[in-house]
Amino acid sequence: MTEGICKPGFERVAEAFLENFAARGEVGASVCLTVGGETVVDLWGGIADRKTDAPWTRDTVGIVFSCTKGATAICAHILASRGKLDLDAPVAELWPEFAANGKDRATIRMMLDHSVGVPALRAKVKDNGPYEWDYMTGRLAEEAPFWEPGTRNGYHGFTFGWTVGEMVRRAAGMSLGSFFQSEIAKPLGLDFWIGLPEEIEPRVAPIIPFVYKAGQAKSPFMIDLATKRDSPAALFFFNVGAWWTGGANTRAGHAAEIGAANGITNARGLAGMYAPLANGGGKLVDGKTLARMGEVSMATHDDATLRIPTRFALGFMKSMDNRKRSIGAELFGPDVDSVIMGSAAFGHVGAGGSLGFADPVAGLSFGYTMNRMGPGLLMNERGQALVDAAYLSLGYTGKDGGVWVK
Repeated sequence: MTEGICKPGFERVAEAFLENFAARGEVGASVCLTVGGETVVDLWGGIADRKTDAPWTRDTVGIVFSCTKGATAICAHILASRGKLDLDAPVAELWPEFAANGKDRATIRMMLDHSVGVPALRAKVKDNGPYEWDYMTGRLAEEAPFWEPGTRNGYHGFTFGWTVGEMVRRAAGMSLGSFFQSEIAKPLGLDFWIGLPEEIEPRVAPIIPFVYKAGQAKSPFMIDLATKRDSPAALFFFNVGAWWTGGANTRAGHAAEIGAANGITNARGLAGMYAPLANGGGKLVDGKTLARMGEVSMATHDDATLRIPTRFALGFMKSMDNRKRSIGAELFGPDVDSVIMGSAAFGHVGAGGSLGFADPVAGLSFGYTMNRMGPGLLMNERGQALVDAAYLSLGYTGKDGGVWVK
């Protein structure tokens, strides 16, 4: 059922991984941990493709949705560390067109922490829009903000890829996907792409969507989807061109550079990307930049898009404990709509429950990917069980306060 390595002391992670298949409905998945830069867990198993019964192998990869935002954010921080991107400078210094319609005081920091005010596009996005970089950046430059930039936050679930991604492109002088490959994926030896080469396509495990039953759409987010079609939630979810009609399982959806949503990798790729950041920054960023990456920049009790409490660093999610503050948790179990990590940890959840993060205090990097999506907006019981097992293996004792502590 599962293959790979699990070093002594981390048996809890292997047990949780097996339990996900035995009792929690896992179909195909991978999990990887590094501690102090050493790989201590690298496991995979299950079925990659239900139609063919192809097994999930060591080299299977899959779309990790918003875990891609972490990759895009790291690109921005690399450029900041090199002095090529000032996160507190007005966006208009690099991207003059973005100043239109009241966005002249918007900063790159606001783009990274989801407060810049363009969580969605109001006018209909054409079908191929998400696959055309200039079209999406042009639309975002023209868009009037939903609120004054910097005054509140709402998850930029799709648009983040072109707001932050365009800053990377302009500062680096190359596309986001190319910069990610040359500066992160290739130097670290990662199977990770933003814009998948066609030759890798046979290795991709198709995503299995979660289908809500009648009566389960009771959260504020789901209500906004159903009743407020001009809300940030509904526009972010529905107004995404052909991506809405199954783009995550199409060649066009894989080939484009969508820096918020279509990164393709496995757990080894996610853990490998975060490993340098768990251990001083490595060759990616300097110490000052690393310290800034992990600090909370924006938080709210009611995210304008997700409609749950959220906490963001600059491009990353921080630990979010919504076990008693989310209707999703009431409907599907306490791990839904939360992601509970160590206090110093930063990373990103992907739709359906994938996750990658670094914890510089624990020296831990973590990756989890799967093909069967779960309910809710953040984690679910499968991924959180693996996170919990990782921290317990490192001698941490509990998460009652909303973060894992020793």
